[in-house]
Amino acid sequence: MSSTEPLYFDVASTAPLHPVARQALAAALDEGWGDPARLYRSGRQARLLLDAARETVAELIGARPDEVSFTASGTQAVQLGLLGALRGRRRTGRHLVHSAVEHSSVLHTAERHEAEGGEVSVVPVDRGGRVVAERFAAAVRPDTALAVLQSANHEVGTVQPVAEVASLIGGVPLLVDAAQSIGRLPAPAGWSLLTASAHKWGGPPGVGVLAVRKGVRFNSALPADEREGGRVPGYVNVPAIVAAAAALRAVRGEAAAENARLHALVERIRARVPQLVPEVEVVGDPVRRLPHLVTFSCLYVDGEVLLTELDRAGIAVSSGSSCTSSTLTPSHVLAAMGVLTEGNVRLSLPTGTSEAQVDRFLSVLPEVVAAVRAPLGLDLTLPVGEPTAELVIDALGKRCPLPVIELAKRIGEVPPGGLVVVLADDEAARLDIPAWCEMREQSYEGEAPADAYGADRGFAYRVRRVS
Repeated sequence: MSSTEPLYFDVASTAPLHPVARQALAAALDEGWGDPARLYRSGRQARLLLDAARETVAELIGARPDEVSFTASGTQAVQLGLLGALRGRRRTGRHLVHSAVEHSSVLHTAERHEAEGGEVSVVPVDRGGRVVAERFAAAVRPDTALAVLQSANHEVGTVQPVAEVASLIGGVPLLVDAAQSIGRLPAPAGWSLLTASAHKWGGPPGVGVLAVRKGVRFNSALPADEREGGRVPGYVNVPAIVAAAAALRAVRGEAAAENARLHALVERIRARVPQLVPEVEVVGDPVRRLPHLVTFSCLYVDGEVLLTELDRAGIAVSSGSSCTSSTLTPSHVLAAMGVLTEGNVRLSLPTGTSEAQVDRFLSVLPEVVAAVRAPLGLDLTLPVGEPTAELVIDALGKRCPLPVIELAKRIGEVPPGGLVVVLADDEAARLDIPAWCEMREQSYEGEAPADAYGADRGFAYRVRRVS
């Protein structure tokens, strides 16, 4: 275990409590503990604090106070917003449109909508993770009840063209998941419903925001309740909401200077990591991105192993890959982008991150990656192999990143122009083998059923060696 001070580079998951939020929370616990629905003194005091917090949040996201409701989380805000808007617009139709890189809260709600007879269209993204506004608008139909587009992606930081999409989809309501951008960037123009999560901007956990514009048809999917405009039932956590609003005002005040500073640090990481570590691809849009977030993919590395080793070195980061022993499922975001889903590292820098801290990460990373790769015995140069018509690699039963590692180890056995066929039954192979070919400048020639090669399961992935 490292004896130096730990580094926390994962504010995209949750940010440390802002000092202003801590002070506001302590004060509100004393003054705002009462039931804001009651008329006695403690209730009136709590109501005043709740109303002030609502006005603050509304001002900072560009809404009216009566358009803002507080939820128990950002995920709950997304789910209630989606379901309520779909129910409210049922007379128009039951068609839902969303991008391929939305948060899982959108995907899971869309799955439920589809299971209950609704229709869902998923709009693809480019290799940087960004939708084309015209293509998104083209997915809208006369029976489209709702469109959903995040403001910025939670895994790779790409900022979406929300205002442009909103201008192209006419009167179709647009729900914007702004969890990753609120507090750092102004709320994008054109939203009909907007959701956010306080613990992403330095507020306490357990506070989400659901804003619904006046005029948007909304019918809550939950039983009626007199609280929070009838959109969110249950008792509200006034002290936490007060702290969340105080933190949001504080971080918005700091944003201009801090964004510029963090943007420069992320640019340094984006430039230096590929220079320091071989076989690395930085993913996400290099220009239209959040200022504090960067993700890169390391070939021949299990992302969870890499994160564990970095943690042992005192550095907390996240992985864009969900290819773990528990799920064995690759990241849907990285898959939609067509980039490598293995060996991913996401850094999201907190306020106050220093250049020295970034340099420490850059000094540790090459050693950690090399140590993780060392047992594989990989020679990353490709020798000229003996003439071979076709090489078949049996990687059946092997989980990511092993099929790609086997391909990398053995492609040198065929000469340029030779064909390598990888037999694999791990779903991530369908994504990672083409991505590997893109990174290594080899030719991916598609897949075929593995039974043509005598296998009883899986697929055959065909790779032509270029050089």
